[in-house]
Amino acid sequence: MSYPEPRYLGETGESSGVLRAAGTEPDLFIGPSDADRVHGGTRVHYLGTGGSTGGAFGLYRWEMGPKPSGPAPHFHRTITESFYVLSGTIRLHDGTGWKDTSPGDFLFVPEGGVHGFRNESGEPASMLLLFTPGAPREGYFEELAEIAASGRRPDEAEWEDIYRRHDQYMV
Repeated sequence: MSYPEPRYLGETGESSGVLRAAGTEPDLFIGPSDADRVHGGTRVHYLGTGGSTGGAFGLYRWEMGPKPSGPAPHFHRTITESFYVLSGTIRLHDGTGWKDTSPGDFLFVPEGGVHGFRNESGEPASMLLLFTPGAPREGYFEELAEIAASGRRPDEAEWEDIYRRHDQYMV
């Protein structure tokens, strides 16, 4: 393994870092109602999007309320996904089955790897999600948020379209 080809060719470096303070409000709420913003639902922080990292990666903090939430097993054809548990108990599917994980646990899933995550603990839980390269996952998350907020129930054909457009293949 070697370093990739240089992407920065300057001689002196530059001031180009972007800081996001810990207290920054979430970028997105996924849940059925405003009442869930206090006690439930999922808060998503866009720490580094594909757009803000020049396509290098997407990094999100995923804060789940105590109600069960999270996707069933699926895979992606174009991106890897990694999970780092920050707090609580999160069930991660590693392709062989569901495992209860706790703070400090990490799961890397290459392209094509079956995976999923759930918070079924009855307590809040949080984790970091890392996608490489930096695909536009925000569009998928925002579509899920709109569906949850509106209460509408997409039929199978609409779900298939949503998943196809966002490189998500359910198993």
